[in-house]
Amino acid sequence: MLLRDIQRGEDPQLRAIEAIIAKIAPDILVLTDFDYDLDGLAMAAFAASLDQGYVHDFALQPNAGMATGLDIDGNGRLGDARDAQGYGRFAGDGGMAVLSRFPVIAENAQDLSQVLWRDLPGAILPTTGAAPFLSDATQDVLRLSSTGHWIVPIALPDGSSLALMAYSATPPVFDGPEDMNGLRNRDELRMWEVALGGAFGQPPADFVIVGNANLDPQKGEGYSDAMQRFLRDPRLQDPLPNQDTADWPDNGPGRLRVSYVLPTSSWTVVDAGVFWPAPDDPDRSLIGDDGLAAGPHRLVWVDISR
Repeated sequence: MLLRDIQRGEDPQLRAIEAIIAKIAPDILVLTDFDYDLDGLAMAAFAASLDQGYVHDFALQPNAGMATGLDIDGNGRLGDARDAQGYGRFAGDGGMAVLSRFPVIAENAQDLSQVLWRDLPGAILPTTGAAPFLSDATQDVLRLSSTGHWIVPIALPDGSSLALMAYSATPPVFDGPEDMNGLRNRDELRMWEVALGGAFGQPPADFVIVGNANLDPQKGEGYSDAMQRFLRDPRLQDPLPNQDTADWPDNGPGRLRVSYVLPTSSWTVVDAGVFWPAPDDPDRSLIGDDGLAAGPHRLVWVDISR
């Protein structure tokens, strides 16, 4: 259906997203909650619809919607969206995609998405009372990444490369007293701390951590202290401290900072922003009067140089 809607060009949300991307015109774009298909047809069609020179793309099958055959959420049923490796109604539901004007060095990409949750150093798995919430069989197969953790090198015009460390974490809500999603969300963020520490091989020297962490350092649900600690890491820099990146309707959590673009500290941040025009801004029409024309999330951008 995603491919169909892109090809028809009539879906108002897709048209709003395309207009916002065209306005900002980034050289490298990471899309979250973008359905995956084996041949990359939807990704290629979306890149073509943008007409922004994104001749390079990259995507791997996400954990979202990947069947486990187990009753992960313990409700006595199999095959529910919550029984997949990451929440999803079908394989590839809500994956990620990278679009780039610069070549993607796909053969050197590293996929950490298969790391089991229990195998992450320092992982804290959910419990109910004194007993584990997840069965031994589940712990044997359940991956930490609800969508994916990718380290994707991009070849830059000067001959060097920059690694995108891209991910999209589970929301720290929609669970029970075991706090499975909250704990998983925290460990999905900690995956990058562990990776930068060298647990999965030599970490890249030049990188940008980018994606939807689904975790605000000050507000909302989840372990905000984990994000506060992460943002203090001297190996990276925060170009947009305390700026919200999403606004859910009245029955949601409101304004939160959940999406991040965090370059390595060795780069210079030239400019940065969240595309969120004020009501009297001529660009306000791109997000609509209610701010939801392109959905609750805002595009986050950062310009960097050496």
